[in-house]
Amino acid sequence: MGDKIFVTYASAMGSTAGVADAIGKTLAEGGLEVDVRPMREVQDLTPYQAVVAGSAIHGQQWLPEAMQFVQTHRAALANKPFAAFLVCMTLAIRNAQYRETVATWLEPVRTLVRPVSEGLFAGVLSVSQIPSFGDRIKFRFSVMLGAWGEGDHRDWKAIRAWAESLRPLLSEQP
Repeated sequence: MGDKIFVTYASAMGSTAGVADAIGKTLAEGGLEVDVRPMREVQDLTPYQAVVAGSAIHGQQWLPEAMQFVQTHRAALANKPFAAFLVCMTLAIRNAQYRETVATWLEPVRTLVRPVSEGLFAGVLSVSQIPSFGDRIKFRFSVMLGAWGEGDHRDWKAIRAWAESLRPLLSEQP
């Protein structure tokens, strides 16, 4: 096992990739050696002492490729520190607290591997980039009703703070 940290992600439109990059940079600034790559490029976790994995949320769940990553690498993840994060627009809804509900969306991950820490972050809403016409209509309507606004809702300070909190956790053995 190496002494590198691996940050990996499944991103639908790039927002989660940006969060993963920020986590990786924060860990590296703290003196850790870090690789950041999409989950679809992962073959082997042996070179890493710890893994941080995250996914965009669609339909109240991690993307299928992210769940496949955890299922495929379950044994390896169970034998090293593992942290999980998600990125979803529900956390950007104005005047509402959905953090507890959103946290339950990591339950399928927890069932396979117990994370040492979990990060929950809002994402980016660009209605014109949503591939499904029906979903674009729903998001436009919710924007008109004031549920949330388009734009980047990622809280970089919170993302960096979570990444900093991971440093001691990623050096422990599970």
